[in-house]
Amino acid sequence: MFKFVKGYMETIDGVATYPMISLLIFFVFFTLLFWWVITASKSYIKEVSELPLEEDNQLNNEL
Repeated sequence: MFKFVKGYMETIDGVATYPMISLLIFFVFFTLLFWWVITASKSYIKEVSELPLEEDNQLNNEL
């Protein structure tokens, strides 16, 4: 199976650019995600982390 895939990939012109593009997309995505996590305000993180608990509390209060 691997020989078939390898042989097929060798016939495609410029196939080496696809791994480089995917590595670049991966690197940019996680760099932006890391930057967002570092710069996010602590109050926003606390508010978002308590959302599931607030929903549960509202449901328990209605019952």
